Amino acid sequence: MNPHHSINYLEIPSRDIASSKAFFNQVFGWDYVDYGPEYSCFVDAGITGGFYQADINFTLTRGCPLIVIYSQNLALTLVSVVEAGGAITADIFNFPGGRRFHFTEPCGNEYAVWSE
Repeated sequence: MNPHHSINYLEIPSRDIASSKAFFNQVFGWDYVDYGPEYSCFVDAGITGGFYQADINFTLTRGCPLIVIYSQNLALTLVSVVEAGGAITADIFNFPGGRRFHFTEPCGNEYAVWSE
């Protein structure tokens, strides 16, 4: 059952769905269910959602929301992001409640990873 008024699904633009899928599978272990060539649903990611084909990307400088992913090993995840073709946009820094870094994935969307 879905909790009333909870965030329940997330849709993310991708310039290249195959590239986004490969990146998030390699770094974070996400799996997918494809719904045609222009939409793929990610599962086992903490929230259900999907990548949809679009010629746009999102970043904080554009005022877009930041999607933050949790990691038990921040330094190892940072290395995995770089090895998978991501670019670090803010190296590991402290913030109230923990530490995090920001990155863009190969299609240019900006995300963050945090840990205690």
